[in-house]
Amino acid sequence: MRILVVEDDAKIASFIIKGLKAAGYAVDHAADGEMGLHMAITQPYDTAIIDIMLPKMDGLSLIEKMRKDKIRTPVIILSAKGPWTTESRASDRKR
Repeated sequence: MRILVVEDDAKIASFIIKGLKAAGYAVDHAADGEMGLHMAITQPYDTAIIDIMLPKMDGLSLIEKMRKDKIRTPVIILSAKGPWTTESRASDRKR
């Protein structure tokens, strides 16, 4: 299984990647939304873990662009914000 991790915080990214690799997963990392989108478009992934607060393109915009490009990779949203912030913004997006 190949997983894309899009996270700009080096410590958090390293922790997630280390755990996933130890569990036997192949993991690619992007440190910003633009690179994450490029990787999602050019390579197939079984799942993606995407932070909401990213440089160059926020996580929700990244997911929206993935869906517009017909990329249906399942996404786990990573956020340090309260759930109400993410849920309210995500629910405002068109499906």
